[in-house]
Amino acid sequence: MPTVALLVSYNGAPFHGFARQPGAIATVQDTLEEALSTVYRRPVDTVCAGRTDTGVHALGQVVSFELSEDEFAARPLRTLVRSLNALTHEAVGVRDAVQAPEGFSARFDARSRTYRYFVSDAPVAPLIMREFCWHVRSGALDVDAMNEAAAYLIGEHDFKSFCVAASAVDKPTHRYVGALSVRRVEMGGEGLVSIDITGNAFLHSMVRTIAGTLVAVGRGLRQPVWVDEVLCARDREAAGEKAPAAGLVFWNVAYDNLEWKAR
Repeated sequence: MPTVALLVSYNGAPFHGFARQPGAIATVQDTLEEALSTVYRRPVDTVCAGRTDTGVHALGQVVSFELSEDEFAARPLRTLVRSLNALTHEAVGVRDAVQAPEGFSARFDARSRTYRYFVSDAPVAPLIMREFCWHVRSGALDVDAMNEAAAYLIGEHDFKSFCVAASAVDKPTHRYVGALSVRRVEMGGEGLVSIDITGNAFLHSMVRTIAGTLVAVGRGLRQPVWVDEVLCARDREAAGEKAPAAGLVFWNVAYDNLEWKAR
């Protein structure tokens, strides 16, 4: 059966996360599958590259699904993109659609995933990026100290201290972080601090807890070496606060066997 992959962006504010949930609550998966079911006149099940929590945004989420040969032949993918953008929630945008290799899974074929967390340390809350960052009012963050702290988290470690405690019960908590850096960026004419993290997979709330922990270092509340102590503790209570959802963006996913026509 032909497999289609969608490149999807969304503002997470109106949704209770990506994945469908019991009850009549809005999720990104619900609006995508409802639109696909309208187009193909049957239920269509989707698989995503990575689930996002309530209020978390995405720029490069990837979603895959299967079609029959007849369904695939009957509708060009460029037409499918237009139809989905007309039918989905206004906070969702389908940026591209491509035919994926046979048996492709947006989740299991992902080589790595990248998230970005935006923080504003300006005296006044940002205007354009207000809904897409965490505004901390403690003065300028020490980006150099945050990078020193971030270095302790690169590589394969047990990240139990950085995930929701209940989600770690009787489950493996080792993950590989290939890159983690902190830098100053400009978005919409406003200065922000961007925390960029790439890994093979992430635990529940792992990125937001890492962000909150690094911000504590940037504010001078903790020394960089504290992050190593948090990692070794394997205890959620040892880490910093979980940063607000609004600042987190699922930035992109890397695959060995998938290329987009549009970016």
